[in-house]
Amino acid sequence: MAKEAKKKEKEVKVKTVKGLPVVPESILKRRKRRDATKLDQIKRAIKRRVSLQKKRKTIFKRAEQYVREYRTLEADELRLAREARKKGNYYIPGEPKLAFVIRIRGVNQVSPKVRKTLKLFRLLQINNGVFIKLNKATINMLRICEPYITWGIPNLKSVRELIYKRGFAKIKGQRIPITSNELIEMKLGRNNIICVEDLIHEIFTVGPNFKWASNFLWPFKLNTPTGGWRKKTNHYVEGGDFGNREDKINALLRRMV
Repeated sequence: MAKEAKKKEKEVKVKTVKGLPVVPESILKRRKRRDATKLDQIKRAIKRRVSLQKKRKTIFKRAEQYVREYRTLEADELRLAREARKKGNYYIPGEPKLAFVIRIRGVNQVSPKVRKTLKLFRLLQINNGVFIKLNKATINMLRICEPYITWGIPNLKSVRELIYKRGFAKIKGQRIPITSNELIEMKLGRNNIICVEDLIHEIFTVGPNFKWASNFLWPFKLNTPTGGWRKKTNHYVEGGDFGNREDKINALLRRMV
């Protein structure tokens, strides 16, 4: 009789009224938490996908707008030049705002003033290059270190190739390749720069956020030009390499990128 009573007690503990096995409360809570977490993950994934689609449309629209802007600028330059030619005059374009500076010589026999200027330009190694906003102060600085650098006015193609092919971001003091627009948005989102095309536009047009865009880019590490340098100790106008080469910098960049 005692054995039968114990069996009945065990059956009562193990089975419910309907004869189904009892699930411990801790397991039920765990399942509930797991289901809630899974549902939250799905909601976040859907939300992220929707936001990415919206962002993609915004980026595409901005890129189209920039293309129209570049074409309009180019057409205006041609129109003004033709009008001036018809009237027997010359059309002189406005002063350039953007320059690309490349360091071509090392540290041997460099005076402290020149060394400091190169450090301010972030040109710490040979064949390093940076974008510079041209104004009175930067032009004076370029004159100070002129024998150690070559610089000129880059066109849109050069700016785009440099950023796409040799562009690296400076994030927390580290050199990180620009592999996605999320990196740019994370660092420059507050400056309304959310993609590579925004970055290119800000650099090329020297916009209000040029300082942040330029500092975001790690100094470009370029190759020695194909065919080598001519003579680093002579000025460009004398058949050498250093100094201002204006729009001829683009041909040099094709050989260095």
